[in-house]
Amino acid sequence: MPRFLSLIRIDEQQASEFRSDPGFEQRMGALFKEITKAGVMLDTAGLLPTKEGTRLLWDGGKVSCTDGPFTETKEVVGGYALLQCKDKAEAVEWTRRFLETHPAHWHVGAELRQIDEGTASPEA
Repeated sequence: MPRFLSLIRIDEQQASEFRSDPGFEQRMGALFKEITKAGVMLDTAGLLPTKEGTRLLWDGGKVSCTDGPFTETKEVVGGYALLQCKDKAEAVEWTRRFLETHPAHWHVGAELRQIDEGTASPEA
């Protein structure tokens, strides 16, 4: 079965204003229980703010490093989920349901990408 990476995108400048509604934790917990029981969720986590991160760039034969925060970037990856689904439609449905658990006043997006299983892994 194919695997998909769901990159959860947030506006880091507004993240401190995110207030959950009374049922948010319960909705998220129920969804995580269901998706895990279905054998779809392989891994998930939130990420620390960009002020804790470092960007590395290969350019002109050299690697440069820039420590966060990355204020020029409005939308950042705030978390991820690694899903194993029968097809893209199923991955889209689970990701849609994840987004719908969030309070309506939040601005949260997701980029869903199928993992290229044809690429050799380091263990191969």
